[in-house]
Amino acid sequence: VQLQASGGGLVQAGGSLRLSCAASGRAFTLYNMGWFRQAPGKGREFVAAISRGGGTKSYADAVKGRFSISRNNGVNIFWMQMTRLTVEDTAVYYCAADQSRTTPLARDASDYEFWGQGTLVTVSS
Repeated sequence: VQLQASGGGLVQAGGSLRLSCAASGRAFTLYNMGWFRQAPGKGREFVAAISRGGGTKSYADAVKGRFSISRNNGVNIFWMQMTRLTVEDTAVYYCAADQSRTTPLARDASDYEFWGQGTLVTVSS
């Protein structure tokens, strides 16, 4: 599967952004999907994940209550709505696909086999 992330940009603290990840190739419904981020000088960290059917979601504690992940299997896209952004959310955000059907949803980047190219989110104070 090929993944294309989009939607990043510059936003003021307290603002919102919606990231999108479009999938092509192998059947989208075969994959659990996740978002990760990497801030300058830091490692890649888990942000959120959603199961193949969309019924199960998982969030990092740092974003719980502020970010919401969703997917539409009919159009092969999944999204992450980000609200109440802070400067600590500044990072390159990557979408990823996990074909292992892990339960609970995987939070380790090494569990995801396919990655998008990343989209930069910059939150200004």
